Amino acid sequence: MLNLLNDLLWGKVLIVTLVVIGLLFTCSSRFVQLRHFAAMFGILRSAFQHQKGQISSFQALTLSVAGRVGAGNIAGVAVAITLGGPGAVFWMWMIGLLGMATSFFECTLAQAFKVRGSDGLYRGGPAFYIKAGLKSPRLAVVFSVLLLVTFGFGFSALQSYTIATSLNDTLGLPAYACAALIVGLLAAIIFGGLQRIARFAELLVPVMALGYLAMTLYVLGSHAERIPEALLMIFNSAFGLDQALGGGVGAAILHGIKRGLFSNEAGLGSAPNVAAVAEVPHPVNQGIVQAFSVFIDTLVLCSCTAMIVLLSDAYQLGGNLGGIALTQAAMAEHVGEWGRVFVSLALFFFCFTSIIYNYYLGENSLSFMGLDNPLAVSGLRLLTLVLILWGALQDLNTVFAFADLTMALLALVNLAALVLLLRIGLRLMRDYERQRAAGVARPGFDPRLFPDLDIDPQAWPTPPGHTAPADVVDTGRAQSQPS
Repeated sequence: MLNLLNDLLWGKVLIVTLVVIGLLFTCSSRFVQLRHFAAMFGILRSAFQHQKGQISSFQALTLSVAGRVGAGNIAGVAVAITLGGPGAVFWMWMIGLLGMATSFFECTLAQAFKVRGSDGLYRGGPAFYIKAGLKSPRLAVVFSVLLLVTFGFGFSALQSYTIATSLNDTLGLPAYACAALIVGLLAAIIFGGLQRIARFAELLVPVMALGYLAMTLYVLGSHAERIPEALLMIFNSAFGLDQALGGGVGAAILHGIKRGLFSNEAGLGSAPNVAAVAEVPHPVNQGIVQAFSVFIDTLVLCSCTAMIVLLSDAYQLGGNLGGIALTQAAMAEHVGEWGRVFVSLALFFFCFTSIIYNYYLGENSLSFMGLDNPLAVSGLRLLTLVLILWGALQDLNTVFAFADLTMALLALVNLAALVLLLRIGLRLMRDYERQRAAGVARPGFDPRLFPDLDIDPQAWPTPPGHTAPADVVDTGRAQSQPS
């Protein structure tokens, strides 16, 4: 029954819904992900700045990348190529571009409706903008419970299982030893609170991503003469010009879209929880930064795996290899047998950072439900560690299927909210762009321009010395500033 429901939701409903909504957001925003692409790098330069005791925009970005980058970037891409042919990579790129627009809006809204907690840190996410923006607290609670069950519990155990299986296959490390290693490292991080989690992600994620990128560049440099051949293979397969390379254009589209959606998580409602914790001058700043995290995940890191696989004889000659085994075989061919160990270690770090990210999503759910007291948070931490230990020692096919189902429901709730809140997202975008057009180097968010929105004054106080121009004060009526 779980597999039947997941096939329906992930194979038909969600794929169509996510693509259609990605197109809607892209067109209604006049391709915001492309218009502001250059601005992403300028914003990143100032993303390290933050007040003492707060989370910087860059820390929120790295924590988000930690969640997006996981087993799917190493094993999932190889699966997509095996089932859909090289053309799946092209459609993965296309869905990544659409996902950048979806992520922009969900993370901009998360910033706008964030609240300041009793500890002085920000909290936010879909549950918060569903409650404050849609005035639907019951639906917000439903979303929060689904988030806790899916990421806080289910996927944490699954990532532990993935790590233990990979290290056992490559290094012969027993599952219980893997579990003990993960639990020990995780306990040292999560018991330090959100700021320690953010600092850990800020240090490890860039090293992790750049290390994998450097290895890919080495492979590309070693096979420079075959790169045009690999790119031609991708485009021919994507449009059915070379059916021998895969399951046909339909399979290429299906598996490319699936891989892109599963990997970058745009629209699923997880990343906005992290995006909201950053301190930024305007909600759109973090929306632009989070759009860049989708670019890093899908168009950079997934492409790294794709090129490693496609440039290898392990794929060219065919065979029964797939998933992580295909990626390991391809890397071993390029750099020697130690390449298998490198892939396993990369998988370890990718999955471990995802566990940290999943834990934070669970803690954010508790916060929304008013259960962020020391007893409840400590209980969540201990339960997470127990699930990590249990997950490494189990076959989690049933748990995986259940978590997939709850994540599909989570995504449908979030996507419905995003469509209903699109007008607000566009108003926020236009406010930012109006200031940029007026020559403001660092646009600020003035809540007086949005009196109809339920904005937390503690999270968004009126900027000092900021005068709201009378001709752009938004009264909440249907009209909005012309683009």
